[in-house]
Amino acid sequence: MENALGIWGPQALMMAITASFTILGMVMLLAAVLMKRRWKPSYTVEFVFVGVMIALAYFGDLSSFTTYSAYQENLNAEEKMVSGNYTGEGEDAFDRVYTTIAFQWGFAFINEDDEISRNAAIVKPGEKVLFKIVSNDVIHGFNIPVAQITAEIDPDDKREIWIKAPDEPGKYLIQCVNYCGVGHAQMKAWLVVEEPAQTAALSSTGGKA
Repeated sequence: MENALGIWGPQALMMAITASFTILGMVMLLAAVLMKRRWKPSYTVEFVFVGVMIALAYFGDLSSFTTYSAYQENLNAEEKMVSGNYTGEGEDAFDRVYTTIAFQWGFAFINEDDEISRNAAIVKPGEKVLFKIVSNDVIHGFNIPVAQITAEIDPDDKREIWIKAPDEPGKYLIQCVNYCGVGHAQMKAWLVVEEPAQTAALSSTGGKA
């Protein structure tokens, strides 16, 4: 099993920082109430505090800009059909088929060999990939910005969409775009486009991607 995202990410880090500052603020407020003498911080402390706030605002803005940029990236400007809805039965027309389970708060991708990967759909450049998506709890969204496609999945329903994988190897964002609870911001995954030679090497050595 592969967890492409890990525990930490920009959103988790910002939440941890926010929680830390909240606790620190409550401690300082309590100290101010209980202290007999009023403490006046030096100008150095005030400047450092302002600098930290500016750095956090910059970090949050940079993270948002990175996500926004993913929406603006075209898969291939010369090719029109890079994704679409699919309701047929001809799975043989696709290079790869993933049964995709959306849950609070992540994705599980199961390939044709019943191998499961959490938060990572691994493909090769230019492959035509079919996603058979189900939700086992609440309404979720399935969005791949680089392929310019979004699907909404109701509980116990199934949606089938396809994409043409990017020709450029790398990691491309997959995310839920329907609010699905407190962990919604962390419900992301990667479309991992691997070099063909890298995939062959892993298969021949018995390694895991």
